[in-house]
Amino acid sequence: MRALHRARVGSRRLRELVPLLQLDGDSARKLGRRLKKVTSRLGAVRELDVLLLLIDELSSARSAHTAALRRLRTVVDKERDAARAHLNAHAPAGDMRRIAGKLDRIVSELDRNRRPRAARDEHGWRWAVDARIAHRAARLATAMTRAGAMYLPERLHEVRIALKKLRYAAELAATIDGRAPSAGVRALKRGQDLLGRMHDLQVLIDRARQVQASLSPPNLAVWRELDALVVSLEDECRRLHARYVRARTSFAGVAERLGAKPASRRRRAG
Repeated sequence: MRALHRARVGSRRLRELVPLLQLDGDSARKLGRRLKKVTSRLGAVRELDVLLLLIDELSSARSAHTAALRRLRTVVDKERDAARAHLNAHAPAGDMRRIAGKLDRIVSELDRNRRPRAARDEHGWRWAVDARIAHRAARLATAMTRAGAMYLPERLHEVRIALKKLRYAAELAATIDGRAPSAGVRALKRGQDLLGRMHDLQVLIDRARQVQASLSPPNLAVWRELDALVVSLEDECRRLHARYVRARTSFAGVAERLGAKPASRRRRAG
């Protein structure tokens, strides 16, 4: 599972780099689509693995809900097995080897042409990363405004995605500058983890409700066990949401600073 997670993260980070490789538009789009497909296929299995880990964690911590969690684990196990079979059938490892070969060829070609235009290329990379950070900072601000202070899972999921994308872009900028990620970037990671935990719990709640609805024949005792679990998970989601509401001002401040920094850098460069 750890290797799968690393492969998924690696594919995401490569997607961050593709727009900076001075490829023609068609090649960049094709490579980006192939990487996105790999990320999606790996993600389907990874998310079910995470859900199983969460179920095991809750089983140890919440003995009152052991029966309901055991029933959910059986359902998620079947989904994970089906997702792994689908993953193996579509050979993502082969796709990733082909993408790696393509990237090796691109790097070799860029390296041959790098010296005559190194200064111009560096300026272009920095401009592209700066523009991406400014755009993603604005998207995070918009997502947080839309989410407001209410517990709205879908809108909070959008905030989590926006936090993650801004963090990736800021980490790329730090790598280009040869420095460690800032405290603000680390704050984005904490926010992403907080909302990620909330999202995982919400996914488990949805699974429990699906199992309730599909009980055949109907079983009132099992339904009540699942309902008690749902209430417990909803309580935890609201506690996590309260932490997010307290911290969202700091996330907004990080987005504002990151969004403003590229503009000031361009002014200094000019």
